[in-house]
Amino acid sequence: MALSRGLRCCQRVFSWIPVLIITAVVLWSYYAYVFELCLFTITNTLEKVAYLLLFHVCFVMFSWTYWKSIFTPPASPCKKFQLSYSDKQRYEMEDRPDAQKQILVEIAKKLPIFTRAQSGAIRFCDRCQVLKPDRCHHCSVCEMCVLKMDHHCPWVNNCVGFSNYKFFLLFLAYSMVYCIFIAATVFQYFLKFWEGVLPNGPAKFHVLFLMFVALMFFVSLMFLFGYHCWLVAKNRSTLEAFSAPFFANGPDKNGFNVGMRRNLEQVFGENRRLWFIPVFTSQGNGHYFPLKNRSSESQNPLLANEDMWEESDDGSEEGSLAEDVDPSVTIEMEE
Repeated sequence: MALSRGLRCCQRVFSWIPVLIITAVVLWSYYAYVFELCLFTITNTLEKVAYLLLFHVCFVMFSWTYWKSIFTPPASPCKKFQLSYSDKQRYEMEDRPDAQKQILVEIAKKLPIFTRAQSGAIRFCDRCQVLKPDRCHHCSVCEMCVLKMDHHCPWVNNCVGFSNYKFFLLFLAYSMVYCIFIAATVFQYFLKFWEGVLPNGPAKFHVLFLMFVALMFFVSLMFLFGYHCWLVAKNRSTLEAFSAPFFANGPDKNGFNVGMRRNLEQVFGENRRLWFIPVFTSQGNGHYFPLKNRSSESQNPLLANEDMWEESDDGSEEGSLAEDVDPSVTIEMEE
């Protein structure tokens, strides 16, 4: 037990190494650009002030979005999807597998769950003891079920999901802006140092290396950002792009695709003035999502009014049940 706890502690410490690497590179780029380029190399005062102002705008937005991507906790299923104490006790005391499955089916009837496991079973996490909402997956690194999980990103040491997907996209976008701004403004001085127009000194190494690093990161980020833009346009997560979500009638890679405009609004919200600001504006609460098949959604009154299945102030459950789950559907234990 002590050894296992020690290994987990070491894993948590080492998981911060990618973040520290990114932080170190960014801090060096700040020093190289502000001091070695703007203060020690550029002689034109107007150019120096303009570069410093625009650079700090890019730097602040990049740092803000990176901070939000790292420190926004992943959202997990609410307690409506967890087995209550009585249900858990009833489930554990039942010896017959079919009866256990039926208990979980009865719980699932109260919830807006449309996706299934590949076997057609209702998805259940035996580690977290929750029925998984649509698009929810268990992260073995975070050791929790994450709503609309996209992937676990080592560069932010966090799960990218419903609660921080917008922040992650903005982080990629402002990282590209940061890199391309540095490359564009450094380029003329890069040529002057390369051709020997400017004298050799400490600034030469910083400016030359700054140009190469900015272009290298920009190219890698461009492909990653383009891929996630495609995912947003199709309303898919990274996990769903590799394995199409299963519904009662089988897999459907476009099951959550409700049109580009609505797909964008699900991530960024309806207020377009807030799209580029790292504040949470995503629609919904991550427990259910509109379906491409509008008939399935309209048959479920819970999707029309999320308050119908949220817990009321007095702790009682409100509203009617969702559309019935087929009693023949089995429950599959997933990790």
